[in-house]
Amino acid sequence: MATTTTTTTTISFLRTPQLRRQSTTLACPKSTCFPPSVFPPLVVRIRGRGSTPFTVSASLQEKIGGIKKTWSDFSSLNYWVVKDYYRLVNSVNAFEPHIEKLSDEQLSAKTVEFRCRFREGETLASIQAEAFAVVREAAKRKLGMRHFDVQIIGGAVLHDGCIAEMKTGEGKTLVSTLGAYLNALTGEGVHVVTVNDYLAQRDAEWMGRVHRFLGLSVGLIQRGMTPDERRSNYKCDITYTNNSELGFDYLRDNLAASSEQLVMRWPKPFHFAIVDEVDSVLIDEGRNPLLISGEASKDAARYPVAARVAELLIQGLHYNVELKDKSVELTEGGIVLAEMALETNDLWDENDPWARFVMNALKAKEFYKRDVEYIVRNGKALIINELTGRVEEKRRWSEGIHQAVEAKEGLKIQADSVVVAQITYQSLFKLYPKLSGMTGTAKTEEKEFLKMFQMPVIEVPTNKPNIRKDLPIQAFATARGKWAFVQKEIEDLFWGGRPILVGTTSVENSEYLSALLSERGIPHNVLNARPKYAAREAEIIAQAGRKHAITLSTNMAGRGTDIILGGNPKMLAKEVLEDSLLSLLTQKIPDLEIDRGPTSKKALSKVKVGPSSLGLLAKTSLMAKYVCKSEGKIWTNDEARTLISQSIEMSQSIELAELQKLMNEQSEMYPLGPSIALSYLSVLKDCETHSYNEGLEVKRLGGLHVIGTSLHESRRIDNQLRGRAGRQGDPGSTRFMVSLQDEMFQKFNFDTEWAVKLISRITNDEDIPIEGHSIVKQLLSLQINAEKYFFGIRKSLVEFDEVLEVQRKHVYDLRQLILTGDSESCSEHIFQYMQAVADEIILKNVNPKKHPSSWSLGKLLKEFSDVSGNVLNDSFTGVTEEALRQSVAQLHDLKTIDIDNFHLPTLPKPPNVFRGIRMKSSALKRWLTICSDDSTKDGEFRSTVNLLCKYLGDFLIASYLYYIQESGYDCAYVKEIERAVLVKTLDCFWRDHLVNMNRLSSAVNVRSFGHRNPLEEYKIDGCRFFISMLSATRRVTVESLFRYWSSPMESQELYV
Repeated sequence: MATTTTTTTTISFLRTPQLRRQSTTLACPKSTCFPPSVFPPLVVRIRGRGSTPFTVSASLQEKIGGIKKTWSDFSSLNYWVVKDYYRLVNSVNAFEPHIEKLSDEQLSAKTVEFRCRFREGETLASIQAEAFAVVREAAKRKLGMRHFDVQIIGGAVLHDGCIAEMKTGEGKTLVSTLGAYLNALTGEGVHVVTVNDYLAQRDAEWMGRVHRFLGLSVGLIQRGMTPDERRSNYKCDITYTNNSELGFDYLRDNLAASSEQLVMRWPKPFHFAIVDEVDSVLIDEGRNPLLISGEASKDAARYPVAARVAELLIQGLHYNVELKDKSVELTEGGIVLAEMALETNDLWDENDPWARFVMNALKAKEFYKRDVEYIVRNGKALIINELTGRVEEKRRWSEGIHQAVEAKEGLKIQADSVVVAQITYQSLFKLYPKLSGMTGTAKTEEKEFLKMFQMPVIEVPTNKPNIRKDLPIQAFATARGKWAFVQKEIEDLFWGGRPILVGTTSVENSEYLSALLSERGIPHNVLNARPKYAAREAEIIAQAGRKHAITLSTNMAGRGTDIILGGNPKMLAKEVLEDSLLSLLTQKIPDLEIDRGPTSKKALSKVKVGPSSLGLLAKTSLMAKYVCKSEGKIWTNDEARTLISQSIEMSQSIELAELQKLMNEQSEMYPLGPSIALSYLSVLKDCETHSYNEGLEVKRLGGLHVIGTSLHESRRIDNQLRGRAGRQGDPGSTRFMVSLQDEMFQKFNFDTEWAVKLISRITNDEDIPIEGHSIVKQLLSLQINAEKYFFGIRKSLVEFDEVLEVQRKHVYDLRQLILTGDSESCSEHIFQYMQAVADEIILKNVNPKKHPSSWSLGKLLKEFSDVSGNVLNDSFTGVTEEALRQSVAQLHDLKTIDIDNFHLPTLPKPPNVFRGIRMKSSALKRWLTICSDDSTKDGEFRSTVNLLCKYLGDFLIASYLYYIQESGYDCAYVKEIERAVLVKTLDCFWRDHLVNMNRLSSAVNVRSFGHRNPLEEYKIDGCRFFISMLSATRRVTVESLFRYWSSPMESQELYV
């Protein structure tokens, strides 16, 4: 078909003055010229839309750039690190001839040999080369894939606890088998962490074949699994999971009421992890803490009222917004109007607080846009992950934001909830003694990885040279001009046949561009968070490399499927099977919103299926028709798709001869599954031929062309999109088109007025793009500023979270010790708590620097009796303030003391329960702790205070033990009650502490106005809160135990 090329004018910046003679210089009046120090000379290039500007300097600049890149690579530290890894590659290659000769049984037996060698004292480093050679051979036999030398380097990088940066399509999934296998030999468990359930399941089934062949157990954690299933999978040598499931399992284990409810490998649940898309998990998702919520509060009715008030308020008049940090500030007029509308005298009144609800309603109005940050489905507001473009059904915004969004949309409000447990991904993965990661884009964030996680980033070379062309960024003054230019570029390339991938930043933008293309009659696919597109995600991405294919995607991060030029033959073969069989297997009308085929199918070439494949398809179709009619079996659409998928899996796991034998043996039973599997294998060969030929044609056309329609807040995200083109040495090109009206420029208040004025002075048409080195440099500097801003936020969050991290570790370690420890350790905790409570009561009422006559002993006795209740031994009830004062006064004159049998003079002895070595040893440890306690003030009567602590602590513990012994309760029952009280009390106060710490983190920012460091204030107050929390926990635990044993029949549940 003949094509018409529209000629447009593109303004470009060239830095080299001598090259200006190659182009036509645009005359510029003196009044509109810019000084040379501000901008380089302006040059106009006449170019056809979608074509490359014709200039003599292009090849020369390319050669100079190539020389600079070569020298930069040679002089970098990464070059020498990679070169050193080649020594390991040579060792692995030297083992390969020997390993190839081994039988399957001998190869599998290598795992047992390696484990024996490790137990006998060899290190993993000494086994590494041979182990890698074994994994390489196993992958070759089970997957038909042999690790390239650069993939061996990637595996070594992972084993060394570093981040391997490998370009898209270089086989990161296969690389992970090396590090996972080697570290699984220790028997302590390896976690391979992906970003979603689909990738975890795919990798566990695909790469798991290698590990199972070598004798390792492989587990998989998926949403919806039972605790028993999770427990058995975590016990495997290698466990595949996603980051959120891992985090929530850790939190749930630390909310478990008994050791039987734990699912991870306690007491050491973490050993070694390989994190896929590590930059996404640790940096992008690092800002969002994982939360487990408890009971709801009763403020749900306030949100709709606040939403209506927010509609009355006008931006700029009643409130001001800061896009960069999503903050809102009410003006005086706004406060007055809001108070009038709510009929309150003070928005910040503690008894009737409205400020938080109004602020959240304004944030929902200004910052949380429908089809950008969230979509509405089935009466719920569902968050769209800004990195992957996927809907996250289980995730909710915290601090009342999600409720405010629900109120804005008129949805049912799910009331606020109390945080029971929380952790950030940074804190979670810091728990691993050894951590590594893989990604295609991490080098730009290397400093952050080094600072936060001590993980260097190693760039692993590509197996084939990267020949992708990254075209200069084009900048437009208006969004209208940008979208029109994107549409024209797509249209011109479409008629040429090149596949095109367009990256957009939101659902709204992808659908706007889709409407523009539909108006021009250009078939295309859309991939965003809407269910009608998300359900066909794998199919759309797999065919995005076919001739004439156009794909509009919100984001390509974490999709997990490579774009293969010519199409993915496996997906094509599955598509052919579904087209042939679905209509026969099911009579249910498919949901057109979800199941309709891709719109770009109209432009794609049809797969030519050979005669043998047609015969097998016809036979399978007849069999399906017969099964449906004779047996009355009708599948739903989903069941039919599942049947086809299971049959395809069967074709991959069973040899061809076995399948044919199975067909013959079950011929009278109409073996539909084996028949579909055989048909798939035959169709797959036809599809491989078709995809190979079409791939060659696409390569001749220039490969995949990627268009980015906006710069992201991080260069990494842009590089992820660029990386979709030019995989494994394929040709390809990328182009970013940005508008000065894009959200990023507005969000950070970047000064872009100079560029708009520049375009308007040169020409009256603001829709003309400008491109060149200066523009790229300016835009990248803005992007780097945005990166620095978000790095500052993440750094601040990490520093604040480090305070809570120390406290969390203390509480969770204590909790696991209580749950998993024996009965003696549980009793020891009880004794320590009782002694600590006695110490606190005493130190609150006495002063070691003053004479006992000035001590508040009456108050001390009352408080001591209140704690112990009716359980305190009867002999102590007659002790008066005066008797205690006289007894304490005598202590100061004592020369020697028998600490094992100590009691205050003239006062009753504690019940004689400290018999046996264990009890005496426990009492001695408590005495040594009292003597070495730094919190007790030094003074003339310090020794007297210590002895008083010893006496009252022993009396409290002895009374407790004596009461239990006399009551006749079973020892196991007593320990069960003690453990339950300890855990429930700790959980209750930890939950309140989390609420207080979250409030504190918001409150300390105000103190910066008083020239005080918010972080230091948070540390000081957070430490004070934590000490108070532990003290209250001990006090309530002791009181609860005494109260329970004094009236167990009346206690229907534990009082905590």
